[in-house]
Amino acid sequence: MENSDKNNNVKITPNDGEFENVKLNTWASIKKFFSELFDIRSDSDRDATIEAVKKDIPFKGHTAWILIFSIFVASIGLNVSSTAVVIGAMLISPLMGPIVGIGLSVAINDVETLRRSLINLGVMVFLSVLTAFLYFKLSPLTEETPELIARTYPTILDVLIAIFGGLGLIVAKTKSGTMASVIFGVAIATALMPPLCTVGYGLAVGNASYAGGALYLFSINAVFIALSTFIVSKILQFPLVRYANSKRRRRTAQVASLIAIAVMVPSVWLFVKLLEQQVFETKSKEFVNHNINYDGTEVVKFTQDYETKSIDVYLIGRPVPQNKINEWVANLERTENLETAHLRIYQGADQSGEMAAKLSGEIKAGILEDLYVKNEQLIQDKDEKIRFLENEIALIKVQNIPFKELSEELKINYEGVETFSFSNKITTNFAKTDTLPVINIRWNKSVTPNEKQEGLKKIEKWVKYKLKLDTLQVTEYK
Repeated sequence: MENSDKNNNVKITPNDGEFENVKLNTWASIKKFFSELFDIRSDSDRDATIEAVKKDIPFKGHTAWILIFSIFVASIGLNVSSTAVVIGAMLISPLMGPIVGIGLSVAINDVETLRRSLINLGVMVFLSVLTAFLYFKLSPLTEETPELIARTYPTILDVLIAIFGGLGLIVAKTKSGTMASVIFGVAIATALMPPLCTVGYGLAVGNASYAGGALYLFSINAVFIALSTFIVSKILQFPLVRYANSKRRRRTAQVASLIAIAVMVPSVWLFVKLLEQQVFETKSKEFVNHNINYDGTEVVKFTQDYETKSIDVYLIGRPVPQNKINEWVANLERTENLETAHLRIYQGADQSGEMAAKLSGEIKAGILEDLYVKNEQLIQDKDEKIRFLENEIALIKVQNIPFKELSEELKINYEGVETFSFSNKITTNFAKTDTLPVINIRWNKSVTPNEKQEGLKKIEKWVKYKLKLDTLQVTEYK
């Protein structure tokens, strides 16, 4: 360190070599922290992992019955659209074993384990679909539910769930000890059971598209779980199975590599295609919501088709001029990921046969349903207002009754009346409430029954005329 007298105004500075040592130590500490944070090799038990995976592959005895019961529970959950029941079924389902076994066996060149995994996977799928088929065939509840529909076609989100779920599962299995909670969480995330149950549902109700779509979704999940297992096993350098015959070892390694490539290439292609489709659909919705607007016009419905790159928008209300539609088309051509899309506008004022055909069926039914609901709501609101105003008018009339004047005139015209009272009776049939003016008359004993009846009729007519009432009830005290 460089020393100096204070009076000489020389600064005291640290030694350059010492400062460099501090920097190097800090950087080394940071590198060590992050390397230990994300290191999974040091705490991985490769031999125990291989044994655990092989142990979970077979489907026989207890495992087969657990699978059957869990499929029944999952089918019931899908049938009543209960997410909680479906999750409960996945927690007890042993579906993961053969799929993880396929990925691991390809990674370590274990032909025998691969053969056992494929056989048990086939048994698992057959048993699951058969169980679900029998349930939905015998169940009186065959209505399509949101939980069932959601498993009839894969999306990019399903692929991502399968990838990260598979990675989470194999990393959890390679750790020394047990991470049951993580494994159960992955069982929920990858969702292998609901697609198989939906396959059984599609076969039971005779809907081949549902069955095919659900089987497609299951296949994607299974492939990406196996692929994730393969990748992690290679990263962790799981030991390869050794064969006494070197030619057989090389041939096995080549077959395993070909299987890995055959799985990976279509999987990557499928991932890219699903991603492109999801981006196209999302961008289409954003474009319609932000760009298709015109005063006095409302978007009734819009559809998009990724295969044909078309966006169909159905409008109702004021006709949109062609120059405005051209502006929308120009904006579409400048929108990222929608440059090659075709925008077609269908307007309610269009009387062409094409528009009439497009507005038929589901779209027309949807429009009519919306209009009916809105009109019914408006009518109910108006009826409520009318009833309220009628009651208010009746109440005002009752409150402004000139009772003293009425009683004096009544005494002059009808000498046989002993008492006269006026009240307001509120009645309801639980659909509406009415206010009814009521007059009560008590006659002298000298008045005959015929005179009483005639007098009540005359009093009713007179009071209605006098007070401008539409309804009035005149009764006699008994």
